[in-house]
Amino acid sequence: ATQNANIGNRRRLVPRLRPGNALLPRLCLIFQPLIPHAEPAPPQRTASSQPEACDAGFYYNTFNIAAKYAQASRPIVAIPKSKERMMNVISRREFSKQTLGSLLTFSLLQTVFSNEAFGSEIAPITGKWFSDVNELSKDVRGGKIKQLQWQEKLEQLMSQVDLPELLKFIDFEKLITNLEFSERGERAIQHKLPEVEGLPTELVFGHQIFAFKKDRSVVPHGHNNMATAFLILQGDFHGRHYDRVEDPDDDHMIIRPTIDRQFEAGSFSTISDNKDNVHWFKALSETAFIFNIHVVNIDPENKLGGRVYIDPDGEKLSEGRIRATKMTPHEAHKKYG
Repeated sequence: ATQNANIGNRRRLVPRLRPGNALLPRLCLIFQPLIPHAEPAPPQRTASSQPEACDAGFYYNTFNIAAKYAQASRPIVAIPKSKERMMNVISRREFSKQTLGSLLTFSLLQTVFSNEAFGSEIAPITGKWFSDVNELSKDVRGGKIKQLQWQEKLEQLMSQVDLPELLKFIDFEKLITNLEFSERGERAIQHKLPEVEGLPTELVFGHQIFAFKKDRSVVPHGHNNMATAFLILQGDFHGRHYDRVEDPDDDHMIIRPTIDRQFEAGSFSTISDNKDNVHWFKALSETAFIFNIHVVNIDPENKLGGRVYIDPDGEKLSEGRIRATKMTPHEAHKKYG
């Protein structure tokens, strides 16, 4: 809000604020270079004073009236009661001189507060994580690293992710609001990542969220010419992986179990053409969500791609191997979805 320190009893309009609004320190960090600094009481500001890091003086000068009336349900009218109080606020001329008046109108400021338009401080951290995932995906598609190396390095990144920050970054709660789940299998939620510094807008990897009701599944399937990963965002799953040993004919796949355990929020797994190629996840909780990352067409010479659905309840062979029958998507979802 701005003040006219030369005219007494001038009404001032301030934006609506909610109690404990976290945007005050964020606005301070963004706009404090534009506003002269003064100590709260008494004011000690000279022409040579420089803004310091978000201290009480800045809050006092910028939001002393707004903060006092933060519980108001409508714009507040406040009148300075003394000359001394008027000395504690910035004049309209001073405010305009520092260019803030031209940068931020009352209506814009009110919109900022109501919509919390300044993103969370976690965005650069999580954005850097996604940027690392993108570089890793670029390397495996470009042949700089093998698929097994991609799995190893991506699992290292997965182990470092801060799940609550990731959920905020992708606006998870908004994405699942009024969500209708599929009767069979997963419901795929397509979404865009926020645009943050350092994260390319054109990503090498694809991403989506899978949503499930209890007892619904990512049905058993393998992958052709693809590296992918699951990160459990919320809920519990029974997860199984299998190595794809060979495809002896067009109708069967020889698999070997490698992972069979419960997955909870924060758990993850990866697959490639070389390791844990087949997976099958069944939701155990009332609702459950998976964040999926995938890199397709890794080998440009390999024309195959996509999922290969199988029935892992097949003929038992030696050394723990299973002769699994290949299925259509409809057959797989009817039996396992």
